[in-house]
Amino acid sequence: MRSRSPRSLGAAAVVLTGALALSACASGSDAAAGSGTKVAGGTIVYAHQQEPACVFGGWIEQAYLSYQVLDNLTSLDEDHKVVPWLATSWKQSDDGLTWTFDLKKGVTFTDGTPLTAAAVAYNFDYWVQGGNSTAKVWLDGYYKDAKAVDDTTLQIDLSLPYPRLADNLTQGYFGIQSQHALETRSKEQNCEAPIGSGAFIVDRWNRGQDIILKKNKNYTSPPANAKHTGPAYVDEIDWKFVADPTTRVAALQGGQVDAIYDVPAVQWSTLKSGGYQLEKYVTPGRPQQISFNTQQGPFTDEKVRQAFAYSLDRKQIVDTIGRGVIPFEGNGGVSQATPGYSEKAAGWYSQDLKKADALLDSAGWTRQGDSGVREKDGAKLTVSLPYGAGSIINADGAAILQGVKEQAAKVGFDVKLVPVPQSEFFSGKYAGPDTHDLAAGYWTAVTAGILYINWRPSTPDHPNYSNAAFYNDPTLEQYILDGNSAPTVQAQNAAYEKAQDYIAEHALSIGVYDRLSTLAVAPKLRGVWQEHAQGGPTFYDAYFVK
Repeated sequence: MRSRSPRSLGAAAVVLTGALALSACASGSDAAAGSGTKVAGGTIVYAHQQEPACVFGGWIEQAYLSYQVLDNLTSLDEDHKVVPWLATSWKQSDDGLTWTFDLKKGVTFTDGTPLTAAAVAYNFDYWVQGGNSTAKVWLDGYYKDAKAVDDTTLQIDLSLPYPRLADNLTQGYFGIQSQHALETRSKEQNCEAPIGSGAFIVDRWNRGQDIILKKNKNYTSPPANAKHTGPAYVDEIDWKFVADPTTRVAALQGGQVDAIYDVPAVQWSTLKSGGYQLEKYVTPGRPQQISFNTQQGPFTDEKVRQAFAYSLDRKQIVDTIGRGVIPFEGNGGVSQATPGYSEKAAGWYSQDLKKADALLDSAGWTRQGDSGVREKDGAKLTVSLPYGAGSIINADGAAILQGVKEQAAKVGFDVKLVPVPQSEFFSGKYAGPDTHDLAAGYWTAVTAGILYINWRPSTPDHPNYSNAAFYNDPTLEQYILDGNSAPTVQAQNAAYEKAQDYIAEHALSIGVYDRLSTLAVAPKLRGVWQEHAQGGPTFYDAYFVK
């Protein structure tokens, strides 16, 4: 997920290379993938690229962490099928307005309190009251209340039918916390070390360096798609924060860490030939796309938006930078990994410089002088594109945006790329319509219902900070609402495809590339896999070999 809601997530961490001096339990490329004897225990040293402000929250980087310590009601398997986790079964009423979840018996939070239906219901209310901004926007407009029928039966009441509720609950934003902990501990305590029923427990957080996760020795509630039952195999995870991609790769190759996240495209083939396990997950939901500010500036004119789209050979840019690792994505609504994906929307625009020039000419933007930048009424066609540097957009993504800038210049756009630090980006400094002309970003999801979050109209009474195009349109909204409540998956996807085609036709957003979750794992660490809702690393089944 990437929300543009104006909230603070803290400053980006400064990570020193020297923090990697600790030795890993197992690493290197000297073991064949299929050989070796399982070793009990050990510490996984893992290098992640970003440090969030809290373990639990509304950003995908937080979901990756909280997934290790909190259990969800449901999980998503590799076939995109919803399978049991804390909930053993669930059903929807005939009118679509009531969901009933049957919970596992005997599950205990790591503070010793029981996981009951009442505790789960408390979590739902906690989310929608501000406890998790992303869980809230998924439920907004549909959630009515939650209550315990008995200790192991949860009832969720809705104001409108929402057939994909169980799918959406697989995302890490919906991890269940101890009600006792939420009620009795400070906000800071629950931020740094949320209490769940998960496979690991937050032991300590060394800000700017790492988080130590200890094994929950009493773990009894893995999801149905896990590879084993009982406690995790390893003793702990040393979850380090290493911002520089070159440093992460060098640490893996040098044996200081056992696994890394966000593998640079340029290093992919090198690590593969070196015997490292490589995992790549194309996240469903909104891809890395560019939205146009339709409320202020030159992109209020649809012709100018279309001209920008026609000025770009986005595939050429992505293929050059991505080296076959990063997938090109033409669809500005949802990624190709998302159910209900519209191929028509994805292919709406390809580079056509003559068409781009003609559209700009007809919109009154003409070339003046030697600069090549078009002008209209004395104003230059200069457009700003702020982006979350090192947070929402990684190093490869920044290079891709540079390619966008260079190609758009050929038809007279002057694109000003503005790298924004994590603290400023998440504070909402560049979220308003007077702060940018273009917006780059993604939002992970498991269904095309992400369109509701990104394109729901924003009103004074019900603002939508995630509508980066500031586009309020009843036709588009109705397509999405139809998709959210349609009784069959086929009908849902048909409505969602109409919405994607509408976004493409009116050039409200253009896709650039699909957001990836990538891992590289040393040969002596086995059993690491990516969970299927958001592609986060899963260490519950991991073990070392010798």
